[in-house]
Amino acid sequence: MQSLLVLMVFFVAGVPKYGAAQSVKPHTATAPPNIIVLFADDMGYGDLGSYGHPTIRTPNIDKLAEDGMRFTSFVTGNWCVPSRTQLITGRYMNRINFGGHTGADGTGGIPDSVLTLAEGLKKANYQTAMLGKWHLGYKEDRFLPPNQGFDYWFGLPYSNDYMRPWVQTDEPLVLYRNLEVVEHPIEQTTLTQRYTAESIRYITAHARGKQPFFLYLAYNMPHLPLQTASQFRGRSNAGLYGDVIEELDWSVGQIIKTLEDQGIAGNTLVFFASDNGPWLNLPNRMKQNGIEVWHAGSPGPLRGSKATTYEGGSRVPAIIRWPGTIAPGQVTDQLVASLDIYRTLLQVAAVDVGNERLDGCDLLPFLTGRSAASPRKEYPYFLGDDETLQAFREGAWKLRLGDTGPELYNLQEDPAERHNRAASEPEIVQRLRQKMEKTAANLRVSVYVPAGG
Repeated sequence: MQSLLVLMVFFVAGVPKYGAAQSVKPHTATAPPNIIVLFADDMGYGDLGSYGHPTIRTPNIDKLAEDGMRFTSFVTGNWCVPSRTQLITGRYMNRINFGGHTGADGTGGIPDSVLTLAEGLKKANYQTAMLGKWHLGYKEDRFLPPNQGFDYWFGLPYSNDYMRPWVQTDEPLVLYRNLEVVEHPIEQTTLTQRYTAESIRYITAHARGKQPFFLYLAYNMPHLPLQTASQFRGRSNAGLYGDVIEELDWSVGQIIKTLEDQGIAGNTLVFFASDNGPWLNLPNRMKQNGIEVWHAGSPGPLRGSKATTYEGGSRVPAIIRWPGTIAPGQVTDQLVASLDIYRTLLQVAAVDVGNERLDGCDLLPFLTGRSAASPRKEYPYFLGDDETLQAFREGAWKLRLGDTGPELYNLQEDPAERHNRAASEPEIVQRLRQKMEKTAANLRVSVYVPAGG
């Protein structure tokens, strides 16, 4: 009833070497901006109008892109936990000893020794809040957001499918407010609207405070099972999936409007991205209870999907806006990773993290036009719990170890990974294979062994 009342009121009213310890040098800005990170779940590269979708309408996210920089070669982990680990810790998942899984019935979580993004920003006197999906540990309270640097949390401990019949668990899927369970079972159809209302309340309450704020909104959608409010059902021209994406776009629009209404849009950095590509290769456990195989997004022109090491698994839509600092109307094909967002946001806030071992780059010179190129030149692609290295990108070239032999693609000329050039470029294959071996040794993971190999 309380959540319904809230809704009613609302609607009326150079890449660092792997393993090298590097210090983040503080940014010199005198007034650090407010920071908002918006993270969709399983949204594909091709799901937005600005990324070429022909029928889903996303005017608010597209406007965000017009007002800032849109990335066409932004990569992250290829499924939920690795991608969130990269964003929140600035590290590859295999650098962190979680001590177990972090979904339902899992006993693992981020250890106290790891500086989260929220903890880092609190060093710079930020107020911090998280709304939505966590998925980085829940079994002990110390793993939950309120004990990982967030002053406030309203959301789910992991993905919205962690319940029967899709996942064989008796652990109840619950909604938290800080460390208190406030709803079970969860009314998922209104989650996006409730997260939006909470975002508006939080921004409004902190707009004129003496401290800057960091708001991390990790939507549960469009992860399966798809859920959307009744007023959005049938609204799009792209079925239920399109309805869900258009509700997310509405949410982004409401948040940006609130920033403008409060007079703080010019001093707020907004970053939007998806955690990984669309869930096209559904396991049989998900093909029941109303879920259809077409209830998923699109990788656009890319090959592969979530949980694969082709580009469709890791390359996602990503946009950053910071009025007066990042020039509007930019589209870049430079390689950037979610690891770099962690490092860059701490740089923006003038946080010195000392000898923290980070895998991200400082993007500020690139974002502000002081450098023409992204500092990131390489990216490794992992399978499973990031324990197996299957592919590696350096510049335009990507080597993937497939079951029928090595696959080499020039991602500038062939982002769809259609043309294997391993036979004609053996020297590049050899060089990238050596880099894979070195990276795997440094990260203490194995290199993929093809089936039958």
